[in-house]
Amino acid sequence: QVQLVESGGSLVQPGGSLRLSCVASGFSISTWPMTWIRQAPGKGPEWVSTINNWSTVVTYADSVKGRFLIFRDNSKNTVYLQMNSLKPEDSALYVCVRGRGSGDYIPPRAEWGRGTQVTVSS
Repeated sequence: QVQLVESGGSLVQPGGSLRLSCVASGFSISTWPMTWIRQAPGKGPEWVSTINNWSTVVTYADSVKGRFLIFRDNSKNTVYLQMNSLKPEDSALYVCVRGRGSGDYIPPRAEWGRGTQVTVSS
């Protein structure tokens, strides 16, 4: 059974940092590109970042470029999202997704984890 379990979300002050983790089970992430998306209350899902199988190609939404870093450890079947210089507008449910995303495409919900909540507030 394919499962993605996110962790690491919390309440953080503006300018702070968080590292999110996504542990996969039921498949090997080494055979898949992996993606992070986010969804704020009342809004649709927003693509954040994607990393390819070998960590040689990473892409970011303009809204997070230069502040967020996606990386993976295939030996631990885990994908990470390091978030720095957080802003209140980064507040959302952050969801790990199996597959390649972009500004124009997010893989179907069947490929999503349940997410971890990030709140940026003073």
